Amino acid sequence: MPTITVQDGTQIFYKDWGTGQPIVFHHGWPLSADDWDNQMMFFLGKGFRVIAHDRRGHGRSTQTDTGNEMDTYAADVAALAKHLDLKGAVHVGHSTGGGEVTRYVAQYGGGGRVAKAAIISAVPPVMVKSDKNPGGTPIEAFDGLRRDLAANRAQFYRDIASGPFYGFNRPGAKVFEGTIGNWWRQGMIGGAKAHYDCIKAFSETDFTEDLKKIEVPVLVLHGDDDQIVPYADAAPLSAKLLKNATLKIYPGFPHGMCTVQPDTINRDLLAFIKA
Repeated sequence: MPTITVQDGTQIFYKDWGTGQPIVFHHGWPLSADDWDNQMMFFLGKGFRVIAHDRRGHGRSTQTDTGNEMDTYAADVAALAKHLDLKGAVHVGHSTGGGEVTRYVAQYGGGGRVAKAAIISAVPPVMVKSDKNPGGTPIEAFDGLRRDLAANRAQFYRDIASGPFYGFNRPGAKVFEGTIGNWWRQGMIGGAKAHYDCIKAFSETDFTEDLKKIEVPVLVLHGDDDQIVPYADAAPLSAKLLKNATLKIYPGFPHGMCTVQPDTINRDLLAFIKA
């Protein structure tokens, strides 16, 4: 399996297919590069070079008990981009991966390395509720995620995938058992400690200053039926902070819309990249 070893000895697994302009995909919690299979196959077929990595502690990368926070995630991506000599890349992040993209582009995206970015159902500017973010999600909700992960991770992941992540808990929803199983599979091959730590990383990291620093065009996509990252406290606020944002809200789409609505998301990503 292709891996790089970063500064602290952690091995980061990655996929690198094709030639042409590179598109780098950043997955959500607690998944892996496999969550982007549909997008990678689609864009590979359109003549792009497609790359996706397993975040430290996730998938096939080292099950770290340290470094499970956004600064280190972004540094790992920077090491991968340097290793692959990426220039003019488009970075696309879903959920936690959208936070990783935001931090990476703000800190390391200069010098022509990044041409554009897209954040989808993403956690910026900041998820947790506070005096500065009164529309956020109460900390008790994230404490509950940590409690359930520690108590029975396997059942907890099954419940998320079969319920709110894809909107399969909505009346009349078409449920795909294979999709649920694939989500569970990806989650369970990662490390419990890294996943536990990542809850703090995705919920409490404030990306406000990162968003303000980004100069390149950014596509901001979100579904208005997102039960994981409520859209009103995310996408519209991020778009306001970005210098060059295109915002699109999809009526009725769930958090995992890249998987259950791939034709729509792929079409809009392609149009943005080619514009």
